[in-house]
Amino acid sequence: MKNNYSLDDMRLFWVVTQHGSFSQAAQSLNMPVSTLSRRIKQLENTLGLRLLNRDAHRVTLTGSGAQYAKRCGPLLSELQDISDALSAQRHEAHGCIRISAPSNLAQHQLAHIFSAFLHAYPGIKIELSLSNRNIDIEGEHIDIAFRASEHFPQDWIARPLGSIESIICASPNMAFKSDIVHPKQLLDLPVILSNPVRVWKLHNQQSGEQYSYTPSAMVRLEADDLNVVSQAVMDGLGIGFIPRFIAQHLIAQSQMIQLVSDWAGQSRRLMMLYHDRVNMPYRLRLFIDYMLEHYGSINPKLRDT
Repeated sequence: MKNNYSLDDMRLFWVVTQHGSFSQAAQSLNMPVSTLSRRIKQLENTLGLRLLNRDAHRVTLTGSGAQYAKRCGPLLSELQDISDALSAQRHEAHGCIRISAPSNLAQHQLAHIFSAFLHAYPGIKIELSLSNRNIDIEGEHIDIAFRASEHFPQDWIARPLGSIESIICASPNMAFKSDIVHPKQLLDLPVILSNPVRVWKLHNQQSGEQYSYTPSAMVRLEADDLNVVSQAVMDGLGIGFIPRFIAQHLIAQSQMIQLVSDWAGQSRRLMMLYHDRVNMPYRLRLFIDYMLEHYGSINPKLRDT
């Protein structure tokens, strides 16, 4: 039958053995001698063995007590080492941060921020899991997750960093029958789809009109990697719905053009997710503050979010 006793009682026993005296041990523990004696007696009753011989002048170990002290000393030392190591996480900038992020976002926006953070804190390591699909962030033991959607575990804290807006793009060499001024005129054009976005929710930036474009025919390519989608658009295979932070560079290099320039996708918020506001390792607090400071320099409102 398993004994049900307190590790704290074991620790008290160990302190008594180190001092060889109940009074000295009680003084070091800042507790009454009577309380200490009662706790040791409770431990002995639980084990069903006498551990200490007591007389008016000294305390000595019984045979069982000596055997118990020999085994529990290293165990308590190991537990203290573990406690010290965990406590250090509250105050020291070291250890590993497990991060999940969309691969396209990481490549085009996050990678250089992560590098700057790691340069600033050389004792910290990042393990980065990249996927354009929402992985099980709890099952994968993720510390920080970045999402460009509103779908995430309800018990996670979500901090907005900014917004992502997509625009409709095409190759400059793609032939069009007429000037395109409304998304309705796109229905007959070949399309490159970026999964999982299968409906392009658009709004007119001038009039506020909204329109949902659902490609139903002539889908030439589907991919969950925006680099592949962008390349297919540049190669003239079809039109694509490309995030502005990717498209603007390609448009500036004349590799893409924007269609229906008054129209854009409804903005999706970029969120940083983490599990706790308190009781977190210092390295996570440093990382969270670093990200908020970076994006806050772009959008000052985020500093107070």
